[in-house]
Amino acid sequence: MCTAPLTAVGRSVPRREGADKVTGRARYTDDIAVPGAWYGRTIRSTIARGAIRSLTLDPAFDWSRVVVVSADDIPGENVVQLIRDDQPVLAPNGGEIRHKEEPILLLAAPDRATLEDAASHIHIEYELATPVSDIGSATEVFSTVDIAKGDVASAQREADLVVEREFRVGLQEQLYIEPQGAIAFPEADGTIRVIGSLQCPYYVHRALKRALKLSDQQAVVVQAETGGGFGGKEEYPSIVAVHAALLARKAGRPVRLIYDRHEDLAATTKRHPGVIRHRTGVKEDGTLVFQDIEIVLDGGAYCTLTPVVLSRAAIHAAGAYSCPNVRIRARAVATNTPPNGAFRGFGAPQSLFAAELMVEHVAERLGVSSVDLRRKWMLRLGDTTATGQVLSESVGSELVLDAALKNAPAVRPSDRPTVRRGRGLSLVFHGSGFTGSGEKKLQGTIAFEALADGTFRILTASTEIGQGTKTIFCQLAADALGVGMDKVDLAPQDTSLVPDSGPTVASRTAMIVGRLVQDAATEVKERLKREKAPLRVEKSYIQPDSIHWDETTYRGDAYPVYAWACTIADVDVDMTTGEVRVSDLITAVDCGKALHPVMAEGQIEGGCLQAVGWATIEEIKMQDGGYQNDRLATYLIPTALDAPRIRTILVENPYSRGPFGAKGIGELPMDGPAPAIIAAIHDATGVWLDEIPATPEKVLAACASR
Repeated sequence: MCTAPLTAVGRSVPRREGADKVTGRARYTDDIAVPGAWYGRTIRSTIARGAIRSLTLDPAFDWSRVVVVSADDIPGENVVQLIRDDQPVLAPNGGEIRHKEEPILLLAAPDRATLEDAASHIHIEYELATPVSDIGSATEVFSTVDIAKGDVASAQREADLVVEREFRVGLQEQLYIEPQGAIAFPEADGTIRVIGSLQCPYYVHRALKRALKLSDQQAVVVQAETGGGFGGKEEYPSIVAVHAALLARKAGRPVRLIYDRHEDLAATTKRHPGVIRHRTGVKEDGTLVFQDIEIVLDGGAYCTLTPVVLSRAAIHAAGAYSCPNVRIRARAVATNTPPNGAFRGFGAPQSLFAAELMVEHVAERLGVSSVDLRRKWMLRLGDTTATGQVLSESVGSELVLDAALKNAPAVRPSDRPTVRRGRGLSLVFHGSGFTGSGEKKLQGTIAFEALADGTFRILTASTEIGQGTKTIFCQLAADALGVGMDKVDLAPQDTSLVPDSGPTVASRTAMIVGRLVQDAATEVKERLKREKAPLRVEKSYIQPDSIHWDETTYRGDAYPVYAWACTIADVDVDMTTGEVRVSDLITAVDCGKALHPVMAEGQIEGGCLQAVGWATIEEIKMQDGGYQNDRLATYLIPTALDAPRIRTILVENPYSRGPFGAKGIGELPMDGPAPAIIAAIHDATGVWLDEIPATPEKVLAACASR
């Protein structure tokens, strides 16, 4: 750990990009003025499954006024670069259609009116096939994960009580403030430069190279100011960027491809829905004997990031509890629905929702307090997880439970006769960083420069998407150097300038990349005692020898460390309308070290509110393989008027390998509120809902069935 006196870390210094954002100087993708740029548009499938029988451009229209790009115009491979080569950039004529809104053609025109006119003169005929619309009838499997600890089969004979339940979780839209968008610039030497709203510049870089047959130098990706991501700007911008680049290449001029909100809602990835079945065996005194868990997630039509979402869901499925015998069988299947992808929490919210409610169900059957049962079961220092990982440091389970309970006020009685109040609690953990050996394979790299004018520059591909990266990295560097923050700057996230430090995902940015920044700054400080500026240092992640992971058996250290949270939710349930209103949330979070307390609290509050929406009102309805409520008028999210009072308690339990002790917290707040809210609804009404969102219709139906 660095021994330099802390001057910036731990203080809520002004955000680096804050003034530009609040004054309107910040330029998001659609704000960037590009003289002579044309407008792009995607022509999409209107069916869920089938094949393109014919594709006709109406001869009555003057096609010389526009640019049309089909699969035949792709100079490289017709594939979106990601985990699996199954998703085409554009569906070819005569090719298979696997979901509604699948891209078929691209158009560009000098103005939007011409673009709309051209789109109306394209006629596509399909050969229809019967779509697979639900996971119960799906036969194609994207990925499987099996985790085994102890012997569940033998342990079943030792249990005095076995509780079985099935839980269902729904789709969720990320609903970042700014829709997907990219601007592509073709250059004379064959270079394609793309500026866009994105989380992971090097994901887009690799996709451009492959689809457009470009070299490392010819593909240039620059992140514009980005209005939030939540996972939705992780893999999907590769599609937008490649489409914009193909249009720009054929048009020979810049092309802007900016989605409107309807297209963004209808076509982009969502949180994976799923079904989780639990069988939990206990002794009469509440001793946890075994957990037998089955997970099925719906990946949609293409694989995208489904295997890693399933992986994290499986690893977290046993919850924050110590159990000697665990069996987890997880699989992700394909349906003819728009592909699902990354979303804050990355599979853990789905499986932890079920894990936490199982604690409630077991406690109810035993006639004991679920808080006491959690305290009896919780993982502590030295315990082993379902993968056999020994928790050797920074285990905050008891700390966050105690902090939340200590700060929870008494439940206030309702002053309305039709409204009942209830309280629920959850205890969760979340692995910080990539799963298993992911960081070792990636070997993320940053650069750090001491410049001749006495200032310093950080070069990293880690992006600012509202979470505070630009500020936190400068705090870490300034304190490691022992200089003021005014001496440290961050280079633009431009693949022609910065090395690949890895994607801005998985709660890894502050903990993994931030530690590289700290270490590089420390080395520069030492070298400046002997050398003169300018000088440059590069640092790459090296996995500690103490971390061991077996990809085949899913045994060992799944994550370098875990962050922990306890959430207490208070709800009002209107027994006449079925409406659930979350009135208060208390969340105690073990963050290791709060590098910037205000931004840490902001991350937690934002994640909690997203989880409130997922738990109560954010319901996506499917019709004929597409999203029925793909408008903001019909897809409801919590507004400021719906937000509960949220109190955040930061528990600092340092992690030795994190920068100044910090752990990842970006995804953790998404994990705990949903099960706490469902437990609170039960406390208020006496009925259990094992499916979210808990819409008024579901609440009334559950109460009526009781």
